[in-house]
Order: sequence, then structure tokens, then C-alpha cells
Amino acid sequence: MSTEVAVEKMDGAQAAQELAGLADVLARANAAYHRDDAPEISDAEYDRLKRRNAAIEERFPELKRDDSPSDMVGAPVSETFTKVKHAVAMLSLGNAFNDEDVAEFESRVAKYLGIKQGIAFTAEPKIDGLSLSLRYEQGVLVQAATRGDGETGENVTNNARMIDDIPQTLTGAPDVLEVRGEVYMSHANLAALNAAQLAKAAKPFANPRNAAAGSLRQLDARITKARPLHFFAYAWGELSEPLATTQMGAIERLAALGFSTNPLTGRFQGAKALVTHYRKIEEQRATLGYDIDGVVYKVDDLELQRRLGVRSTTPRWAVAHKFPAEIAHTWVEGIDIQVGRTGALSPVARLTPVTVGGVVVSNATLHNEDYIQGRDSKGGMIREGRDIRVGDWVEVYRAGDVIPKVRDVDVSKRKADSKPYVFPAVCPECGSPALREEGDSVARCTGGLICPAQAVEKLKHFVGRSAFDIDGLGKKQIEMFFHDKTLPIREPADIFTLAQRDAQQLTKLKNRDGWGELSAANLFAAIEAKRKIPLNRLIFALGIRHVGDSSGALLAGHYGSWRALVSTLDAAKDHAGEAWEDLLSIDGVGAVMAAALVDTFHAPDTRAAIDRLVAELDVQDAIANDTSGSPVTGKIVVFTGTLELMTRAEAKGRAETLGAKVSGSVSKKTDIVIAGPGAGSKAKKAEALGVKILTEVEWLALIGEAR
Repeated sequence: MSTEVAVEKMDGAQAAQELAGLADVLARANAAYHRDDAPEISDAEYDRLKRRNAAIEERFPELKRDDSPSDMVGAPVSETFTKVKHAVAMLSLGNAFNDEDVAEFESRVAKYLGIKQGIAFTAEPKIDGLSLSLRYEQGVLVQAATRGDGETGENVTNNARMIDDIPQTLTGAPDVLEVRGEVYMSHANLAALNAAQLAKAAKPFANPRNAAAGSLRQLDARITKARPLHFFAYAWGELSEPLATTQMGAIERLAALGFSTNPLTGRFQGAKALVTHYRKIEEQRATLGYDIDGVVYKVDDLELQRRLGVRSTTPRWAVAHKFPAEIAHTWVEGIDIQVGRTGALSPVARLTPVTVGGVVVSNATLHNEDYIQGRDSKGGMIREGRDIRVGDWVEVYRAGDVIPKVRDVDVSKRKADSKPYVFPAVCPECGSPALREEGDSVARCTGGLICPAQAVEKLKHFVGRSAFDIDGLGKKQIEMFFHDKTLPIREPADIFTLAQRDAQQLTKLKNRDGWGELSAANLFAAIEAKRKIPLNRLIFALGIRHVGDSSGALLAGHYGSWRALVSTLDAAKDHAGEAWEDLLSIDGVGAVMAAALVDTFHAPDTRAAIDRLVAELDVQDAIANDTSGSPVTGKIVVFTGTLELMTRAEAKGRAETLGAKVSGSVSKKTDIVIAGPGAGSKAKKAEALGVKILTEVEWLALIGEAR
């Protein structure tokens, strides 16, 4: 790991290359694991890849892809079972991969809460099984549902009733209780089941998780009953009343109600104690009799959990400390250059196929020119300065990137006639000069709109998961239509004229190879369904550099409508004036992002393409949370000075939850300034403008959270 570029030391090119290819592979792995019960990669590798992706996106939000794995929880549900909407979303977990990550998790929690002293956590084995939510009403099991995509799962109630570890009735439970846990199969039971499978010439199960998932998701509940499944309870969803005041207390309460809980669960103070327990569990891993792929840490105090809250798909108060990934060695057969939607030239090593972590891989990211030459983003040596060449024998590992990474080179096996790799000075797709700006480690194609690679990548971004997400119009279809001479898609607006243009063609799409009447009709229907699009998704779909998924949400939440956003960007043409200041006032929007937005909308060709697109759409205004009872709904607030009762991050999070807009600067539009000790120019400006100024205590009293 010593040769790996740390996320905090990455430059934009390295980050872009790290993220390249993540969406397709992780989406397939997600569906294979959660929906089809036929995992293609190991759980440890999947989680490590997803965590690395999230860490990079956190530092480079502008590079977040439309189909980012960070926005995925589970996979779309199968059509085999009826769907169940979870009352409380089933979130995934962020990951830690080493002791430093665990210490960083503790530090991050403490910083958010503003707590100096040690924080108590629980630690429990992370079971490698199938997540299940059990709903009890008046003590009776009424529903069981899989995780699904986190929001909607599959109704497997009849099958869950067949598992001995799942109580059918409870005594002394809250009137409404959703118990979350993991269905799993022991090693011994898997061996017996596979012996029976082989005896009847049936296919054996690859691993316990696969067997557990396949057994639970049987249409015939009698098959589930015949399978030796188990269930560990470790969390909860909707509750009519609290189980306890602490995580550990709640687990003990679940055990008292009759649920099986993991005996290795414990309560510990601080990161060092957590890591010590991790080591003990790791030593016992092979003798437990069931599969685990790490240890989960959770803040013990449930009130602190509430204050920490959640991100889009993961809680801030929990993390999974995963077991290490695997490495392998192979030959570099070639180095190819891929061109991204922003023109970045990213090198990829083509490898002699090798199995790493149970997956056959044939390529690995090389990040950028510096990485190939044995330098980091600051010019320092990595791999002791050893460069990477075609024909080298290299060490490859899968940890933080879906495209595996070359960790090191064995120069003792390098051929005598080996030559250093020369990074191209022109774009391999369009021949335009590839320039590397000062301070940027990535070379970019200057071809812009004339570069087919950039155009195709922008279109792929447009139809991706977090953007328009059009069923049947994925990356392969985009490439096909882009190069099609009779029914081309060269810009986003072309997607929404596809059906009309097809109707005017003599040779219809339905008559082409790979298509039929049903598939063509389904595609046109899917496109038509996406004419109505939420504002935040449209903003993100445009693929503007530095504007990621979360930025799209920020802009949509601030301006509310497409008309208001465009009016501001039009008025901010010169990067000055009231509109420009309003754009910069959004907490989370800096000068670089603001300039990218304004400049994009004032580039004639790009603006014309955007206008053609919007003419085909019904852009939905941003929908605000129901904060009708909040005293600060719609208010623009500014925090300044030192906050003593909560951290700045917590203050901002609570204000936004209550419907307020948090700004980074004071203007005549500001409604409230919360001024702590040391408040300076912002407080003075607020006073001069006659803006209401509150102390932190007064603010908390206003929102009903006096401390």
C-alpha cells in the first residue's frame, strides 16, 4: 500500500481515472449480488471499491459520475416477488480498510459533534449474508422484506416464517418494530446442502451467501423451510417507541425479545480499542463456522446517532472495517489511452489476464503520465521511482478501484530492449493537441465538440443512473446511435426526437439487427417517460465540469426552477454583479464551479444545444421537504464566528433539514445571521443592513433545540 497515492494527495486526473469504469462493473456486481444471488466479485472487494469511489468523490465532487456507485444501495428489485416500500430506508455503510481509516472515522465523528473526549462505539462482525427487514405489529410478524435498492425491497414474508431464528410473535415489544439483520448459512450446512445438490445432479452453491440468498428467495416457501438458514439481528427500522438509549442497549433488548444476536458484539471506547477487537475477530474468522467480511463500528449513543444523521446512502455514525484485498502478478501487454468527457487522457495498462480476488482482470488504471513515470502529484517518487513499461512484470491489486491498480514493478524481469513509455501529445481519437495546464497532472484533448470520444462520453453521462437514467439506452446503445448514419444521436436533444425521426425512416429501428418491435417500442416509451425530469437531475446530466450530483441538488434547492437558474447564469456573464454574488453565496459553490456554470451557459454552441434539449423537456421545479411547521422554512441564514454548542457542519445540516437555506455570505436577502464569539465582518455587515442577528443559544431556542 506504500506506493498507493492517497486520496488527499490526488490530482484531478488521477481521480478521474480512478473513477473511470466504476459504474458498469459495480452496477453489474450489485445486481448479481443483491438481485440474482450470483456474485461476480467478492464482497470484500466490492465494498472496498465502493468506499474508495466515495472517498474520491468527496474530495472531487465535480468528477462524480452520473452512474456513481455512491448512489447505489443494493440493486433494483427482482420481478419475482411483490415490492415493499421500506418505512425507513435500509442504508449501506461507508468502509474503512486500515487502522488509519478507523482513527479518521472517530476523528470525523468527534469533529462533527464537537466532542473532545473519547466516544463509545459498538463493534460487531459483518455477516456475509442477505439483509432482511422484519416488521412486527402488536408483537406479530406481518412482513419480511429484502434490502432491494434500499428504498424498495422484495416481500419474502412467507419464506422468512420458515427460518427458526426468526420469531413469529414477540412479548413485550413496541407496537411497531422493524428488526433488521442478516440471513446466513453456516459452512457445515452449506457442505451438507451441496452434497444433496450433487446427489440429485443439481448445481452446487458457490458460497454460503449465495446459498442463503437463493434459499430465501424461493417462490416455494417449502424449499426455504428445507434449507438450514439462520438470522442475526443487529439493527432496526421503524419503531413506535425506542428500544433503548444506546446501540448496545438496543441489541440487548432484541436478544431479550428472542432474536439471535452475535456474541462477538461489544462496546468499546475509541478507535484503538475498536481495532484491537477487530484483530481478535480476524483471528477467529476461520473458526466461526460462518462467513464474515469485516467488523462494523457504530456510535453507541443513539442521541449522538440522531445528531450525526445520514448522507445520501450511508449513516455518518457507522463504518465497516473490511478485511484486506488480494494481489496478483502479471505482464503488461500494452498501454492504451482513453479519452473522457472532459477531454482527460487516461492511460490504462492492458494485462495478461490474471485472477485477483476471485475475478479475472485484464486491465489496470495507470492514472496519468506522472504515475507511469514513478512520480506522485507533487513530483515525489513512488515505487522508488520505478516507471511502468510495456512488457513489465507487475503487481496488481483490487482495493479502491474497479479497474485494478498496478502497485509495483519487478525490474529484474524487465527485458534489455525495454523502452520508457512516451505519453502522447495529441488526442488518439481526433488528433487535436493534448495540453497539460500548469498545476494539472492530466493532459486534455483540446478538440472539444469535434472530439467524438468526448461527445460520446458526455452522452453516456447524460443517460446515466443519476442523470436521465433511460431504460434501454445505456453505454453500448449510445455508441451505436452516435455512429449511426440514418438515426444518429449526437447531442442530448437528439434522444427526444428519436421516435419522430424513426417514424420518418424507411428502415425502422425495429427491423435492425439486435432490435425488434417490442424493444424499439420499449425504448421510445422509456425516452418519453423521461421528458419530465427533476431540476437537479437535469443540472447534473449536462456534464458541466466541477458540477457533480450533490452540486446539482444544491443549485436546484437554491434556485427552485430552471428559469430562475438560467436567469442568474445569464446575468452573471462577467463574473460580477448581484447574480454572481448570489451564486457564490450558496454554501458549497465556489468560484471555480460558479465560473464553469456561467461559462458553459455563455458558450454559444453549448448554450444552443442546451436550449434545444430543454425545449424537448418538462423540467420539474425542485421539491422542498415538508417543513411547514418549521419557524425557519425558506429563510436564508448565515453562520459566523465560533459555534460553541454544535459544530458548523451540524448547524448547517439542521438548518437545511428545517427548510432554511444556508448561505456563506451576508446580503440584503439574508434573513438571519447566527453570530458566535469572534464574529467579524459578516456580523458588522448584517448590522448595517438591518438583518436579524441571533446568538447560538437564541438560534437553538428558535428551532426548538435548546441545549
